[in-house]
Amino acid sequence: MPHEIKLANSEPMLTAVVRDRVHPRELSRFVPAACGEVWSFVCAANLPKPGRHVALYLDAQGSVEVGAEVSEPFTGNDRVHCSQLPSGRVATTVHFGPYQHLSEAHTKICRWCAEHGHQLAGISWEVYGHWDESWNANPSQIRTDVFYLLQDQRAYTALHLTAVSPAV
Repeated sequence: MPHEIKLANSEPMLTAVVRDRVHPRELSRFVPAACGEVWSFVCAANLPKPGRHVALYLDAQGSVEVGAEVSEPFTGNDRVHCSQLPSGRVATTVHFGPYQHLSEAHTKICRWCAEHGHQLAGISWEVYGHWDESWNANPSQIRTDVFYLLQDQRAYTALHLTAVSPAV
């Protein structure tokens, strides 16, 4: 299924997360383990209305926050922290299919942004659909929403113009 890229405004979403620095080849192990750890914490803490699992990629050095959406702030522990997904202008797409093919959605968004003149802010995230048992038999239906935060073009332009304009 082709990825349709859209521009949207993302609102902040509170999350319960495990923070770490993870090498890309370790993500397929780390993300499910961190989601499970956070889900256990959420259930033990009786946090109301837990939502979907998330993975937030903060930089190119592998800094990640992985966990679940939550409906209110909470006090964490030495492993699980209260955080939030970013707000702002994003490029986004929906990926249907196995998680090992998510890189296709990321590549499409990055390519689309480059082709359309949108500057990436260096932060991206995935929001995983609530697991449906039918996905075991038909993994092509697994839903993951992928988001890339965009740089604020007004701030970028103002910064760029200030940097190149001669002093008066």
